[in-house]
Amino acid sequence: MATSIKLDDELTVRVKNLANTMHRSAHWVMREAIRCYVEREEKREAYKQEALDAWEAYQQNGLHVTLEEADDWLAKLEAGQNVEAPKCHR
Repeated sequence: MATSIKLDDELTVRVKNLANTMHRSAHWVMREAIRCYVEREEKREAYKQEALDAWEAYQQNGLHVTLEEADDWLAKLEAGQNVEAPKCHR
């Protein structure tokens, strides 16, 4: 599918310079930039949805771990210990 994108002169020059440096076409650089942007934003939206889902689950069941429990677990992981995540409780 062909799509046109209007770029200002400065950005056009920057894309062309980058393409020349990379020995790629300006078209390739723009496609790669758009692909990377879309992937990043998809991950961001998925992360946000996961947080909203977790918040909704917490509101329904009240299960949680405390900051201290999470902090202790993460410290052990950072120290190289292979420990399970703390159990959720009310």
